[in-house]
Amino acid sequence: MIQNIRKTTLLLMILFWGNTFFGATESDAYRFTVCNPDTTVIVKKADPVYQFSTKKMIIPAVFITYGLLSLMVEDIKNINNSTQFEVSEHAPKHIVYDNYTQYAPAAAVYALNLFGVEGKHNLRDRTIIYATSQLITGAIIMPVKYLVKEERPDKTNNLSFPSGHTATAFSSAHFMFREYEDKSLWLALSGYPLAAFTGIYRILNDKHWVGDVITGAGIGILSTELAYWLFPKIDHLLKGKGQKTSTLVYPFYQSNNVGVGFTRKF
Repeated sequence: MIQNIRKTTLLLMILFWGNTFFGATESDAYRFTVCNPDTTVIVKKADPVYQFSTKKMIIPAVFITYGLLSLMVEDIKNINNSTQFEVSEHAPKHIVYDNYTQYAPAAAVYALNLFGVEGKHNLRDRTIIYATSQLITGAIIMPVKYLVKEERPDKTNNLSFPSGHTATAFSSAHFMFREYEDKSLWLALSGYPLAAFTGIYRILNDKHWVGDVITGAGIGILSTELAYWLFPKIDHLLKGKGQKTSTLVYPFYQSNNVGVGFTRKF
């Protein structure tokens, strides 16, 4: 098991830092607007939400690092065990709400748009982003579960680490945050309590250890950040199919200023 944990640790480190470095080289020009040929070209800088950065990686990195340490460091393992002991001592009633609250923030985004509270993207674009985040979440969670093979607290199987429910919940909450952060901070943050509820009840329902849940939260946030970073590339591929592009370079002279203009039609 230790060998599998080391492989998992290396895999997640490559995922983190590889994307950080590649993200730093991302082009500034996702969309640009061009004026009439007799004026200067105006270039619109890319929205920061589409650009990967080390700052965006801090919270996911801390969460996932904690989870990995909970598999290997005895003192942190003891937090898992002591928390689960307290849960079993009080024996709270198991509920199934966490099966649904994991999707609630994403559902709220669609409901808000339906009632006129528009987020950052239209229906098509936000659906692409959310679907991408869920695909990434699944692509990380399932292989790691089978690599680590950690037994669940209720001993039903060996697929405890990391928590898929929590990853889905936090990817949904972070999706809501990115869609509404420019409109209302309180609205943008409102998905996180639901995500936290999901994670807490995965522990109270005896399905996960604390480390599983914290790691799942980190993976969920990471997946959504990756989805926004990938969106311009996916959007370009989808829009590029069946469409022709044309490029025009032209000189201009206006108010004693001479220059060269550039336009490209997609």
